[in-house]
Amino acid sequence: GVTRLLLTRIPFFKEIIVSSFACDSCSWSNTEIQSAGRIQEQGVRYTLAVTSRQDMNREVVKTDCATARIPELDFEIPAFTQKGVLTTIEGIIDRAVAGLEQDQPIRRATDEEVANKIDEFIGKLKQLKEVHSSFTFIIDDPSGNSFVENPHAPQKDDALVVTHYRRTPQQAAVLGLELEEKPADSAEDLRNEVLQFNTNCPECNAPANTNMKLVQIPHFKEVVIMATNCDSCGHRTNEVKSGGAIEPQGTRITLRITDPSDMTRDILKSETCSVEIPELEFELGMGALGGKFTTLEGLLKDIRELVERNPFTLGDSSTPSKTEKLQEFIGKLQEVKGKTKAHFIMDDPAGNSYLQNVYAPEEDPELKVERYERTFEQNEDLGLNDMKTEGYELEGASAR
Repeated sequence: GVTRLLLTRIPFFKEIIVSSFACDSCSWSNTEIQSAGRIQEQGVRYTLAVTSRQDMNREVVKTDCATARIPELDFEIPAFTQKGVLTTIEGIIDRAVAGLEQDQPIRRATDEEVANKIDEFIGKLKQLKEVHSSFTFIIDDPSGNSFVENPHAPQKDDALVVTHYRRTPQQAAVLGLELEEKPADSAEDLRNEVLQFNTNCPECNAPANTNMKLVQIPHFKEVVIMATNCDSCGHRTNEVKSGGAIEPQGTRITLRITDPSDMTRDILKSETCSVEIPELEFELGMGALGGKFTTLEGLLKDIRELVERNPFTLGDSSTPSKTEKLQEFIGKLQEVKGKTKAHFIMDDPAGNSYLQNVYAPEEDPELKVERYERTFEQNEDLGLNDMKTEGYELEGASAR
């Protein structure tokens, strides 16, 4: 047979290698994808509640290092047991059924009891395709390069939960990443110094330098700004990390946009902050754009680029209705930047986000800052429920 390879760039997927094999003798064919781009900064977990046949047709990008699970059946496709694939949820189930059926004739001859149990399980998988009852489909990818389609984009999908997380050292080792721990020098004063360390460009992989600086935001707190500029391809990126601790309470900041001058307000969006624009029925989950220190106009520009790079509304995967819906949303987003009045809401459970008060230290009539107590689930996402910073010495001594 013949294997064809194509290196292509899919928007929001970076670069991938598409391979296709076809046999003229038996007509067997196979396609798979491999990531040719960089591993993302964080891992990603997609949790979808499948309730109808339409959900079975959602497109899925599953890399070879991703794990697929259906908790209701205690079913799991471990990482690195299948090649990366661009398919649907129904296609993933079909591949699993085909894999289980492959060795059934041999099992029936050697161990009939095991073969009967596998036949029973295959029947349960096939029944899932009819969606007689709802079930949960989970894709967990430490590399951050897997995706599940949101047919309601750019609006939020209530049935789909997207969670970004930091990789564990074990997951980083499986992906071939080396984590180096450098001892911290507490005596060094970093506030008036720009630190520089060597890295590789996330786009072209050429050697580049990343600058890091501690910055004090007036009437707020200290943050760490990291910026990378590549001399080879011109790519530039920046990221912001909070320089302080998690606040005792969460923060919800609401700005009523009434004038184009509001676009120049400074914004610090932490990794744990979600963004909402009710007039556009738009919601951006935490971790989607990472930490940003920019202006309101710059953040809206980043949101537009994120929406435009959605692969399920562009190229061969798009449909006229989705494209039209996307263009309508982008048009409304442009109107917010110059004409339409709207509310811009930032919700940060960690309390580390900031929106400039142009009347400071007086109150801003268009800006509302609310403090609230975090829920158990929010503390769980921030890792606070299992964290104890007081009294642990006494417990350790009593245990000994």
